[in-house]
Amino acid sequence: MLPTFEQKMPAQLTWEQRLLKNAAQPRVHLKPEYQELKFTLHRKLLDKINLEALATIDNQRVRSEVRQALITLIDNEPTLLSSLEKQQICDEVLDEVFGLGPLEPLLQDATISDILVNGSKLVFVERRGILEPTSVTFRDDQHLLRIIDKIVSQVGRRIDESNPMVDARLSDGSRVNAIIPPLALDGPLLSIRRFAQDKLMAPDLVDRKSMTQGMMELLEAAVRARLNIIVSGGTGSGKTTLLNALSAFINKKERIVTIEDAAELQLKQPHVARLETRPPNLEGQGAVRQRELLINSLRMRPDRIVIGEVRGGEALDMLQAMNTGHDGSLTTIHANSPRDAISRLEVMVSMANANMQLISIRQQIASAVQVIVQANRFSDGTRRTVAITEVTGMEGEIVTLQDIFVFEKRGVSPEGRILGRFAATGIRPKFYEKLLAAGIRLRPDLFDEVLEV
Repeated sequence: MLPTFEQKMPAQLTWEQRLLKNAAQPRVHLKPEYQELKFTLHRKLLDKINLEALATIDNQRVRSEVRQALITLIDNEPTLLSSLEKQQICDEVLDEVFGLGPLEPLLQDATISDILVNGSKLVFVERRGILEPTSVTFRDDQHLLRIIDKIVSQVGRRIDESNPMVDARLSDGSRVNAIIPPLALDGPLLSIRRFAQDKLMAPDLVDRKSMTQGMMELLEAAVRARLNIIVSGGTGSGKTTLLNALSAFINKKERIVTIEDAAELQLKQPHVARLETRPPNLEGQGAVRQRELLINSLRMRPDRIVIGEVRGGEALDMLQAMNTGHDGSLTTIHANSPRDAISRLEVMVSMANANMQLISIRQQIASAVQVIVQANRFSDGTRRTVAITEVTGMEGEIVTLQDIFVFEKRGVSPEGRILGRFAATGIRPKFYEKLLAAGIRLRPDLFDEVLEV
């Protein structure tokens, strides 16, 4: 008979420690014929236990009792199994009952930042910015669909042929996107963007050489002096991480309102009001977009407004808020450069009000935004702040920009690592007077800093 957890683990360990220790053990790769046995045991287990009744019992006790029932079922099977195979089958069936099946080992791996499922037989993960394949597979597309349905039903969503795309969120805050046939041609597609429980702060970004000490000091001063800052970058470039790091510099006495599509920010201040958008219901009604939340937030007496990402008509309301007393606001935008960020803002404001002249839109942007921080992800998986750019105003009909710090790519090492240097341009920003007015004085050599990486 397969030993129980209590027999295998020292008695002084807590249940959580036992579970983590068991999860840390390498899993064997089950033979194909044992996959069918696993699903047979799963069906028998569901027939034997009453999950609804167990839902009222303590979670630790439930897992222990279900494991014991499963061990009994395994011992009654005529198939000859080694102790390691029994343990593997037991773990995987418990994952099916209490978790997300084959995805559970990946969700327990803290080094994985993205899980990408391309049909039932192809699963990729991202570690340290690099994609790599895994040996994880699902039994078939129906098995994968059940897992997807389990995820979305936990947050009150549904996915079927009439609603084949869905965004959801796991209990740990991870962002989930799923799309199924007929839109997905080769089987269901599932993407999970995981978020660390402890977000990287500015000192961590400096230690990882994502930015220099001088860049961090300048951004800290800009936040404390209540400058409006936009973090720009591509998908997976670290925009949200950088936004979260910058938000740590906001005074704890200020009231902050955050607006997000999926709650990802983890602000440490005590006075934070968090708002999240809502998708439409089954009848296509009841959707609440970022623009409605932003308009409502202006009635909530915010000192700062932090928007997870602007991607539509809310850009106009954000600029107007920045221009009417809500200075010190922070947001992110998808763009490949600071100049592209300005262009995207112009397009999004036009979406909100097609009657606005382009010159008026640019005047709004030049007046509202003081700093654009550009984040990039490189081919070696590193994420760096490649530019801190000041919006200096208007010259004719053009919004003028000037770089304060830049990252200059110099080449690639034999190991594939990106080589380059962070360098200050030597330009003292025009907003330096605002820093002085706020009682912030930067060290004189900050604008001459150079760092090779």
